[in-house]
Amino acid sequence: MSDNTLKTLMDFVREARAQSTEIDGDTLTRMLEEKSDLLLLDVREPSEHEHGHLQSARLVPRGILEAAADPQYPEHDPLLAGARDKPVVVYCATGGRSAMAAHVLQMMGYQDVYSLAGGFLKWAEDQRPVVREASYV
Repeated sequence: MSDNTLKTLMDFVREARAQSTEIDGDTLTRMLEEKSDLLLLDVREPSEHEHGHLQSARLVPRGILEAAADPQYPEHDPLLAGARDKPVVVYCATGGRSAMAAHVLQMMGYQDVYSLAGGFLKWAEDQRPVVREASYV
């Protein structure tokens, strides 16, 4: 493979965004109010989640997403693996990991998947509700 054909992270993010649907904070707020079966998925790392997350978000770090979403994998996440026919909104810090995660979930058969544009940082910047939990050392 020559240097001209090597992909960068942003190449992967652009491709994922082209194959998935992004929503803004207003749309997510509306969906949270209207869709009681919505699964809100935080694909950041545990330390990021601990410093702040959206209310009722399920933490499934991007690095284990495929295993967690695969009902045939022995240690899958039952809530995520059972959500193939439910609306799923994925978010990360800025929207890159969540776009890739949304695309992967679609490839795995999830029908109604969205990525939060701008991610957690945009959500918090817009003064939307955030849960912050105490961390103990």
